[in-house]
Amino acid sequence: MALSIVSLINVAIFLGACVVIFRLRGERMTLGRRVLAGLVAGIVIGLYLQIFFTGNEAVMSQTLAWINVVGGGYVALLRMIIMPLILVTMMASVLRLDAVSALGKIGGTVIGMLMFTTMIAALIGVLMASVFGLSAEGMIAGTRELARMTVLESRLESVADLTLPQMIVSFIPTNIFYDLTDARSNSIIAVVIFGMLAGLAALLVAREDGVKGERIKAFIEAAQAVIMKLVHMVMSLTPYGILALIPNVVAGSNVDDILSLISFVLASYIAIALMFVVHGVILFMIGTRVPEYFKLVWPVLPFAFVTRSSAATIPLNVETQIEKLKVPPSIANISASFGATIGQNGCAGIYPAMLAVMVAPTVGIDPLSIGFIVSLVGIIAISSFGIAGVGGGATYAALVVLPAMGLPVALVALLISIEPLIDMARTALNVNGAITSGMVTRKLLRIPA
Repeated sequence: MALSIVSLINVAIFLGACVVIFRLRGERMTLGRRVLAGLVAGIVIGLYLQIFFTGNEAVMSQTLAWINVVGGGYVALLRMIIMPLILVTMMASVLRLDAVSALGKIGGTVIGMLMFTTMIAALIGVLMASVFGLSAEGMIAGTRELARMTVLESRLESVADLTLPQMIVSFIPTNIFYDLTDARSNSIIAVVIFGMLAGLAALLVAREDGVKGERIKAFIEAAQAVIMKLVHMVMSLTPYGILALIPNVVAGSNVDDILSLISFVLASYIAIALMFVVHGVILFMIGTRVPEYFKLVWPVLPFAFVTRSSAATIPLNVETQIEKLKVPPSIANISASFGATIGQNGCAGIYPAMLAVMVAPTVGIDPLSIGFIVSLVGIIAISSFGIAGVGGGATYAALVVLPAMGLPVALVALLISIEPLIDMARTALNVNGAITSGMVTRKLLRIPA
């Protein structure tokens, strides 16, 4: 289909905004400020499209399709470097460790921190659902929701019999080349494990044969330097990526859907904000200047917000931890990788907890009973460790937690209309939780950068 004159004008407006952001480069205009400029410009363009072209599907789709060449291209570039980044930097990180035991300490501390914060997130989810009086009673399923419910019920069958031991075994790669293509839902964890084992093997070889050890270290360090330079190149495109991604989010928002479930949206955002505060308190307790911290991680969080992908944010996450927060690479890589698939505070903590509280009264369960809350938090903690094994994300977290609590899953489908809106903030929280776990691990283990 040929590009209409109106669509061409809209694309020209977007390109003009890109040129303006490009001209903002300079010593005083940091990357974080240009990301903010891109975010604001993207919101303005999205509102413009929604106000003037909501009823004109042809112009809207054409405009967003061409804008997405930049946004989709940027996300594709980030996804392109995820697996090479994890593999190479994980091997390099293990090689730098003085003791093999340090690897287990890092992994255990990161996972422990992620699960601890996820349990707090679950309690906050329970609190907010109760304060707002949220309930699944009386909700009416429309055509779209009923269609979604059918899909969810079919997917539930694939995860219903998945046990925790099976989840853990599924993390171990049987074909590393297959996992390097990100073909499985838990491929990231598999590559992390392979990178650790390969790095450990290289470390043992280096100790046995000094000459080979120097060659191995030189090769891996050179490979890591190339990968990190590539990350820096892609990260410099972040303002344009944000500018291109946010119009689709704003222009595609359905105001009626949001208003019909505004209480759930509001409760979710307040819960997420409270969890950000919890992260801030934890960081303050380890001696971090919290305002300065959020200033440094700013470019990462908006990207996580608009892409709704913790995995796609891994390169920015690792680069920010290493370069800006001075977290050792061995910790930064593990916390970013594990945080993308394990112990997600927003998706695996807050969301399933709120849904469980909403659904419980429909089957005669008191959601505020101590027994229910303790069981819910415990199941969420366990399932948050295994969400990667069943596909990842808030939807699958709910599909694991609700049946485990003896609750129906229909509510997951009923909330489909507002899911993208809430999922953006949840993803930003997930990523911040991963960074927080890296900061805490650095403080507790005192491993030099």
